Amino acid sequence: MDVLSDAISTMRVGRPSMSLTAADPSWEMKVQTFEGARFYVVTTGDIRVTGPDEQAITLEPGDAVLFPYGTAHTLVNATDDTAQFLSGAYQLDQVRPHPLFHNLPDLVSLPARADRYPSLQASIDLLRSELGEQMYGRDLVLPALLDVLLVHLIRACLVESAGLKATGWCVALDDEVIARSLRAMHERPADQWTVESLGAHAGLSRAAFARRFTAMVGQPPLTYLTWWRLTTAARLLQTTDAPLSAVAQRSGYGSAYAFANAFKREYGISAGRYRQQHRTDHQQLSGPGDQRNSP
Repeated sequence: MDVLSDAISTMRVGRPSMSLTAADPSWEMKVQTFEGARFYVVTTGDIRVTGPDEQAITLEPGDAVLFPYGTAHTLVNATDDTAQFLSGAYQLDQVRPHPLFHNLPDLVSLPARADRYPSLQASIDLLRSELGEQMYGRDLVLPALLDVLLVHLIRACLVESAGLKATGWCVALDDEVIARSLRAMHERPADQWTVESLGAHAGLSRAAFARRFTAMVGQPPLTYLTWWRLTTAARLLQTTDAPLSAVAQRSGYGSAYAFANAFKREYGISAGRYRQQHRTDHQQLSGPGDQRNSP
C-alpha cells in the first residue's frame, strides 16, 4: 500500500457514519470533541462553521470543511432559508497517529474547486446522489464512498498545506526522491533496509539521503522505519491470529526474541499482552456504522 493508504488504514476503526441534514433558519448545533475526523459539505444555502480559537468560516454550496482531529465546533444556518449539508465522521485511533496527520491543521476549509479537485467534487456528488435515493446495496456503497471521500479530503489538505510549507509530510509525499523511499518502506517493511540501501533506492548518496529525509519527515530514516514496523506489528496483533513469530517476520524482525524486545520497549507491554488487551477493543469498535438522513 502507499503511504497515505497505510496511514489511514492503521488508524481507521469501525465504519464511517454520515447524514444529510436539513437546517431551518434558526438551526444551530454544537458538536463536541470526537475521537476521529469529521467533515461537512454544504449542498443548499450557507452554513457558518466556528472552530477552534473562534475561527469562523461560511460554507456555500459545494464548499467542504474537514476537522482532522474531531475538534469541537459549532454549526449555524447562515441564511434565511432552509440549508442542507452532508456530514460524516470517521473514527480514528488517536493513541498512535501516523505523523502525516501532525501536519494537518485543526480545521481545513476546501472551497468548491471542480477545476482543482475534480475527484473530490465527484465523490461528493456520488454521496449526495446515493443519500437522496433509496437504492439497493446502499449499505455497502455508502461506507465505501465515505472512505473514498476521506482520502480525497486529506489529499486536498496536503496539497493546500504543501503550498505553505518548505518541509513536512505534505512536502515529503510530493518529493519524488523521499516519496520513493517511503513507498519502499511501506511496501516492503520486512526488507533489511539500511540508510545506504534506502538512499540508493531513492537515487541519493547515504549522507545526502539522510539529511533530506530527516529535514522533510522530521525523523531519521531508520527511526521512522522502526516506528512503522512496530505500528504494522500492532495492527497485525489487533486484527489477525498470526503467531508472534509470523508477526515478527512480517514486521522486519529476524527473530521473535528481537521483535519481543523491540515491541515491549516501544509499547511498554509484551506483544502477547497487547494482543489480549486490544483485540477485544478493536472488535467492538469495528461494529456497523450509521448512515441516515436527518430531518
